[in-house]
Amino acid sequence: MDRTDMIARLMAEAKDGGCELVTLRAIVEEATDLGADRALQRTGLADPDAREDLAELRELLQAWRDAKASAWRAAIAWLVRGALALLVIGITVRLGLAGALR
Repeated sequence: MDRTDMIARLMAEAKDGGCELVTLRAIVEEATDLGADRALQRTGLADPDAREDLAELRELLQAWRDAKASAWRAAIAWLVRGALALLVIGITVRLGLAGALR
């Protein structure tokens, strides 16, 4: 018996004998499982390799985030170094030590 048959049977039981809380919970559980299975099939994640695929995608995403953070840190470090170099050059010119460097 597949899930759609199970839901149909539970719905018939609820209609015939009144609806108890246990029956309602069973209907909801079966319907959510069926919906999850459909969603996985539609996204192409219903195969046995899907878990490995998702793990690999997570690793790639984490690597991308790490690379992006590293690039930002490097860019900020270079900007700070450039600003400090300009500051040192400015101080040197201001103090008149530019001729002494030649």
